[in-house]
Amino acid sequence: MENVLIPSGANVMISRINKLTPATQANWGKMKVAQMLAHCCVTYEMLFDDIHPKPNAIKKFFIKLFIKGVVVGPKPYKKNSPTAPEFKIAGEKDFEKEKSRLIAYMAKVTALGENHFEGLESHSFGPLTKTEWNTMFAKHLDHHLTQFGV
Repeated sequence: MENVLIPSGANVMISRINKLTPATQANWGKMKVAQMLAHCCVTYEMLFDDIHPKPNAIKKFFIKLFIKGVVVGPKPYKKNSPTAPEFKIAGEKDFEKEKSRLIAYMAKVTALGENHFEGLESHSFGPLTKTEWNTMFAKHLDHHLTQFGV
């Protein structure tokens, strides 16, 4: 798995993102390519932007118990896996805007450096190691870029 917390790893993913076009079709699932890019931005929004409410203590407990291992563990996501409501993208999205947003978020992560992420609090999972942060970012990106054939 690429280390997307450092520039060389992020650049591998960005080169894949740059192969997408507004006409790129998914190999599975219902999202259009611009929706997928917006969907991938949600993880970064939860880290950098205060636009998603944090789960209450009970919900956070169950998320950590049942979902955290799936998200930050090494096992790849299955095709058509269910997604959290915060990650569901409805309506049309602007391809170039969403692509630029995603790449800008990735650049922000690499500018902070991988050590910034060691022990950093996740929106839903509590403190994560830099390895867990990388797995969460890289696995999600790889899953959706593969979904769209790049």
